[in-house]
Amino acid sequence: MVTLKGEHIYLRALEPEDLEFIYAVENDETLWELSNTQTPYSRYLIKEYLENAYKDIYEVKQLRLVISDFEDQALGLIDLFDFDFKNKRAGIGILIKSESDRQKGFGKEALKLLINYCFNQLQLHQLYCNISENNNMSVQLFKNQGFVPVGLKRDWNFNGNTFENEYLLQLIKS
Repeated sequence: MVTLKGEHIYLRALEPEDLEFIYAVENDETLWELSNTQTPYSRYLIKEYLENAYKDIYEVKQLRLVISDFEDQALGLIDLFDFDFKNKRAGIGILIKSESDRQKGFGKEALKLLINYCFNQLQLHQLYCNISENNNMSVQLFKNQGFVPVGLKRDWNFNGNTFENEYLLQLIKS
């Protein structure tokens, strides 16, 4: 699909071969804070999830795509969630799995591709994201793509020791 192809990466649908990659991401406890995960996922559950990943965004209200380089190496995931066709909006989240692949522009390119897809193919009016106040790199990534902070949710997430604030950022199609 040309729409989801960039200069250095492309976004693709989940495949059964992504089982180990998804398993590694979902069970990496250092990433749980980003997704509000608290328990590990079994390979069985992820396999079942992948078997149902073909379902339409209008049915399941979410879409998960793999961020892949042109050597078909999975670099990360980008998600649409809380897809609301009536109000033409969705939440968006992104993750580049490996530290060594971060700050290379892959996330920026993936986010640009997905924003374009949302506004032009899905005909959405707005996107939003929720980012921890302490996650400066993600806040900057989204701001650089035009997202605007519209609120700060105080003491929103408990990280095991303290409560942390979370930004709500929004991008409205102009």
